[in-house]
Amino acid sequence: MSEKMTNRKLAALETRKKLLETAKVIIREKGLVNTSVEEITRACGVANGTFYTYFKRKEDVVFAISRDMFGEIYEKAQSYDGQFMDRLAFYMVTFSGHIERDGLKLCQEWVRNTVDPDLVQNPYDKEKLRMDIDSLKGIIKTGIERGELKEDTPIVALADALTDVLYGEMLCWDMSGGAYGFEEHTKTFCTTFLPATMKPYLSGKAE
Repeated sequence: MSEKMTNRKLAALETRKKLLETAKVIIREKGLVNTSVEEITRACGVANGTFYTYFKRKEDVVFAISRDMFGEIYEKAQSYDGQFMDRLAFYMVTFSGHIERDGLKLCQEWVRNTVDPDLVQNPYDKEKLRMDIDSLKGIIKTGIERGELKEDTPIVALADALTDVLYGEMLCWDMSGGAYGFEEHTKTFCTTFLPATMKPYLSGKAE
C-alpha cells in the first residue's frame, strides 16, 4: 500500500513538473494572456481537469515557476567557495541570470501578477519579496558570523537596499523590453558599485 502511494506521489510530482515545464515554454513565447489552460494540457497530453488538480488558475503557474529555483540559488550562494563579497555577488548575479533565462515575458507576467498583493492568492507568493529580503539578510548574517563583516553591520538596511537594486533592475529590464542583459547589468553593479557600498562594513579578514 505504501509503495503504491509512493508511486502515486512520484507520478503526481512528474505530472506537475511536466505541466510547469510545458507552460514555461509556451508562456515564454506567447505570454500568459495568450496562453490557455487547454493549450498547456494538450501539449502535455493530459486532460484539462489534471491542470486544476495542481493549480487553481493559470496565473498560479507563473508563481510556481518563479519560486522553484530561488531557494536553491540561496543555498548555492551560502556554500559558494569564496569570501563574503564573492558569495553576495554570486547570489545577486545568479538571481538575475535565472530570471533572464526564464524569459522576459515570464518575468513581465510575474511582475504584473504580484505588483498588487491583494491579487495574489497563494500565501507563499504573497511573501516572495520578504523571502528575497530574508535571503540577503541570511547571506549578510553569515558574513558576520564568519568574521568577514563587522558586528555592527546594518543587516536589515543593507538587505532592503540590495533587494531594491535587484527588483529595480528587474522592473527596468521589463520596461525596456529586454533591451539589454539583466544578468550583465547586475554584474556591472556588483563590480562597480557593490564594493564601495560594502567597504565600510568589511572586516580586515574580508579585505
